[in-house]
Amino acid sequence: MRDILSQVNRWWTADGGVFGLATVVGTFRSAPRQPGAAMAVLGEEAVGSVSGGCVEGAVYELAQEVVASGKPVLQRYGVSDDDAFAVGLTCGGIIDIFVEPVSRDAYPELGEIAASIEKRVPVAVATILSGPGRVGARRVVWDDHVSGTLGSPRLDAAVDDDARGMLAQGVTGVRRYGRNGERRLDDLQVFVQSFAPPPKMLVFGAIDFAAAVARVGKFLGYHVVVCDARPVFATSKRFPDADEVVVKWPHDYLSNAAVDERTVICVLTHDPKFDVPLLEVALRTPAAYVGAMGSRRTHDDRMARLREIGLTDVELARLRSPIGLDLGARTPEETAVSIAAELIQLRWGGSGRPLTTTEGRIHGEFA
Repeated sequence: MRDILSQVNRWWTADGGVFGLATVVGTFRSAPRQPGAAMAVLGEEAVGSVSGGCVEGAVYELAQEVVASGKPVLQRYGVSDDDAFAVGLTCGGIIDIFVEPVSRDAYPELGEIAASIEKRVPVAVATILSGPGRVGARRVVWDDHVSGTLGSPRLDAAVDDDARGMLAQGVTGVRRYGRNGERRLDDLQVFVQSFAPPPKMLVFGAIDFAAAVARVGKFLGYHVVVCDARPVFATSKRFPDADEVVVKWPHDYLSNAAVDERTVICVLTHDPKFDVPLLEVALRTPAAYVGAMGSRRTHDDRMARLREIGLTDVELARLRSPIGLDLGARTPEETAVSIAAELIQLRWGGSGRPLTTTEGRIHGEFA
């Protein structure tokens, strides 16, 4: 919902009545959108997308019905439907969509949720999709407070724990519980949508390749930081796509930076006095990805230097060097694409091979 939040918040703030909000809550096989993708419908206007065009028309009609009835609906679309030819996913996937009526009365927390997302304050929204509870009941979970209830204190407590854990990882998906939060039961489906701040991409080395990597990183949704010790090169003018440009010795900056399991570290300095102390720190962080630019010779020299200062084989095995996938890239822009391709491959488990040489599913399952 993040990509349509500004429009949704305008409709909600205007208090112009009720609109429909359709959210992808589950996908199977080659569904084109992830859980959390959303489409909002007010009158004859629709914003957002839940399927890349496959079932938008059917969801638009369903949203109109939900607004008229005031009752939320969980609907499955895909090849298993009798009307698959009419509204099924042409890619052969299956998608579960939850459509709910939204207004200031029905969704009083939306304003605070929107403000939190705008301020990059982590927040999770847990909604009952099906089961013995009240379908559409909502619990909003922040790090330090909550709002709403799913029906019972024990269920609320179980969901709070799971939502905060999912929020820390930036994970969105369905969790199942008993009526009172029993984790061994699956009577109740609860969709937890995490609105975590965007993951960080830390780019070290203020060179032309860094400008291209910062640009593609921003395109992929990262909060991009470019860092270099040389003030003449590390400027906002040279890196307009970066969220932050830091003038500091790279290893000093990284030693004090907040790095988590979603952080991406790209070392583009290929200068031992910069990258060896930097990688010593980077490879001991929980970062999801540590990549370093350089030739095969530079890589071998770098590995020898890192071993000399005490890094273990386990730590060194985390290093992606030379950085990126083998695309034959030459220009900074092409190199940035190869790095982005490696990040996507590692995130979703792709083979990196041409799709024409593979069989089976194109997209992995999100839930």
